[in-house]
Amino acid sequence: MDNLLDVVCVKVHAGYKLELQFENGECRIFDMSSYMDKKPFNRLKDSPLFNCARVEQGTVIWPGNIDIAPETLYDRSIPIWQHG
Repeated sequence: MDNLLDVVCVKVHAGYKLELQFENGECRIFDMSSYMDKKPFNRLKDSPLFNCARVEQGTVIWPGNIDIAPETLYDRSIPIWQHG
């Protein structure tokens, strides 16, 4: 990917999945389950904090100063639809 795309919206789904909308209008699903045993994401495992995901400065963040790079979110997610 040539350009870094910001996340503009996140929705949390069961099974540690994130539904993401990027600034280009693309909507993608990112499965975080393989990250949940790794630091710092292990603090979110089996915790209501995972559901507190929100967008800030173009990426997804959680309480406790936890975030994930937007390029990781894009590159390792599956497209589900795109606006216009």
